[in-house]
Amino acid sequence: MNRTLKDSYGRSIRDLRVSLTDRCNFRCFYCLPHGEPPIAPKEQMLSYEEIEYVCAIFVELGIEKLRLTGGEPMMRRDIETIIQKLVKLKVPVAPLSDKLQLVDHARDTLPSVDDKLKFVGLLDLALTTNGYFLPDRAAGLKAAGLDRITISLDSLKRDTFKQMTGVDVLDRVLAGIEAAKNAGLQPIKINAVIVRGHNEDEVADFAAFAREHDVKMRFIEFMPLDSGHEWSRGDVVSGREIRERISARFPLTPLKVERGSETSTRYLFADGAPGEIGIIAPVTEAFCGACSRIRLTADGQIRTCLFSTVEHSLRDVIRGGATRDEIIEYIEGVVMKKEPRHYINDPAFVAPSRSMSFIGG
Repeated sequence: MNRTLKDSYGRSIRDLRVSLTDRCNFRCFYCLPHGEPPIAPKEQMLSYEEIEYVCAIFVELGIEKLRLTGGEPMMRRDIETIIQKLVKLKVPVAPLSDKLQLVDHARDTLPSVDDKLKFVGLLDLALTTNGYFLPDRAAGLKAAGLDRITISLDSLKRDTFKQMTGVDVLDRVLAGIEAAKNAGLQPIKINAVIVRGHNEDEVADFAAFAREHDVKMRFIEFMPLDSGHEWSRGDVVSGREIRERISARFPLTPLKVERGSETSTRYLFADGAPGEIGIIAPVTEAFCGACSRIRLTADGQIRTCLFSTVEHSLRDVIRGGATRDEIIEYIEGVVMKKEPRHYINDPAFVAPSRSMSFIGG
């Protein structure tokens, strides 16, 4: 029976974001605008064996969703290997006489288990990527056991895409989305960071893209996580404006689900067209009250909030010879320090010292 990981405000922590690397082959201006970042030494990075070990502990403590992030996580060599390791944390169960019984099979065959089975322990294993490597590797990710994927796509226009990401590879990312669909990595979520003066005029075009390709389009407000610390409130396109821009072309209807700890407010198209719209508005419509997330950086630091200014070195605890019980006690103690909310809108707000590429999405 899993334990429940709770913070001091009674929030259950169910979602762990694990950064596999601080490296990225894109140079998005809202993340890494000043060229090559200082790369953490290899010996400071968690090994796949360490990642598997701590993720197993987190799942024992009640984590149900694992999302692999970066930097660009697919720049970590043999990412399929860690996916194969982590998918074993999903324990399949099947209904039997209104009860649940564990399915008896070798765990290394888990990716081939009937999709209709339910699971206990880890329920969802996802990946966030810029999409560059997907044309060649989407099928392999699915075969390794990955459930679903989120792909960053900040513009549908070649010139704007290049200006925002620093690379001229829009066609390759679009091909990656198609490869992910063909591989069955669904539902596919597409993330677009909307920044004033750059891509706000494309919001309705993105909605059209969601309708045409039957994907879940997620619009994200610009947050103060850039390495140059040049974020300005004037650059933020509010969630409300995003909704209005879409609705002017494609009327939306709220999706009738309880939001709970979800980061996005979700909508369907009023005319019944395929696709879905989600708006993530941490600046203008903060959703911290039900936050269920915690983060582990590639160099083994626990971050209790995306905007934390303090990190907690799980790596040092592990490598210091701590027992499993001591590691659990440490994790539980760190989670109790989770902030009640972020402080973006406070006059004394201080941006994190590390950019998004180090923190993990």
